[in-house]
Amino acid sequence: MLLFAFVIYYTSTLLAECYRSGDPVSGKRNYTYMDAVRASLGGAKVKLCGAIQYANLFGVAIGYTIASSISMLAIKRADCFHAKGHKNPCRSSSNPYMILFGIAEIVFSQIPDFDQIWWLSIVAAVMSFTYSTIGLALGIMQTVANGGFQGSLTGVAIGADVTSTQKIFRSLQAFGNIAFAYSYAIILIEIQDTIKAPPPSEAKVMKKATMISVATTTIFYMLCGCMGYAAFGDGAPDNLLTGFGFYEPFWLLDIANVAIVVHLVGAYQVFVQPLFAFVEKWVAATWPDSGFVSGEVKVGPFVLSVFRLTWRTAFVCFTTVVAMLLPFFGDVVGLLGAVSFWPLTVYFPIEMYVVQRGVRKGSTRWICLQMLSAACLVVSVAAAAGSIADVIDALKVYRPFSG
Repeated sequence: MLLFAFVIYYTSTLLAECYRSGDPVSGKRNYTYMDAVRASLGGAKVKLCGAIQYANLFGVAIGYTIASSISMLAIKRADCFHAKGHKNPCRSSSNPYMILFGIAEIVFSQIPDFDQIWWLSIVAAVMSFTYSTIGLALGIMQTVANGGFQGSLTGVAIGADVTSTQKIFRSLQAFGNIAFAYSYAIILIEIQDTIKAPPPSEAKVMKKATMISVATTTIFYMLCGCMGYAAFGDGAPDNLLTGFGFYEPFWLLDIANVAIVVHLVGAYQVFVQPLFAFVEKWVAATWPDSGFVSGEVKVGPFVLSVFRLTWRTAFVCFTTVVAMLLPFFGDVVGLLGAVSFWPLTVYFPIEMYVVQRGVRKGSTRWICLQMLSAACLVVSVAAAAGSIADVIDALKVYRPFSG
């Protein structure tokens, strides 16, 4: 996890340097990740970058829909366990909660631009601190109650429940999960575009913000992950707050899961707004005279774009239906993280930086950057293999809309 944090911080600083072409203060702005790739690399790499980035953002929307429904379902189950006892199965479907989350996202998706959701991002960040702190506190309490640490340095024991092959694939999938947890680089340029003009330059501000965010999230990831394993050992659930390692205090679990849902409502918008903007810009350029594209409709005190209302609503509905079809969140997250990690977090930032700063081919710096890229490619491929293996296992017992 520390290695991932270091690599992602370093490559994110390289990517931040590519927001402006040429001079870091007065050079031409690149408003999106694709614009930055177009300015530095051009050619087929622009379309490749766009395809990977926007496909990943689509996948993130599905993953967040699944995760939010799991937390909403956990609230209902926690209350059920408290009322009827821990041995009661308290079974219920997550599909109604996915629909509820989808309805909320349809409303928030009508916010026109990325820079107008700053307040939603702040709320999401506060909620993230809230549930992380609760998870950490519960982990510490459980460890104290156990009288010591559970588990071992080598992890889950190989035996009847887990074969050596499964352990290898699950370990590789974990790399994908960690990569997904640090996946903000895929929208870093779009975030940087909302920073006020220099001085200092946007790159300096973004580098400082990246350092603070990576350091903060890594501390929480390490504490929650380590204390969760210390509390439950090999029996640690996928999700400490929804896997019912803890049953009490149920009200504290409810608060944590409400915080997760609110966080995901905001995070969903942070990740899909660049995708919305890309499609709407392309449609406006393709059909500039279309009344459907430029038309507006008044809904109470609000004036909404007809096309935006139709397209964004359709997008949210589609991602919600796909989430209901694919309810295995952990496997989906690992695959998304693995597929996007190398190209978007490592390869493109390094290649653009080499062009922007004129790093000489064959120099020590160039060789070190290429070695870093190659090593991350190996990790990405291995993580994808582990995630695909787990998705295949999940599909063996899969029934559509059975969440």
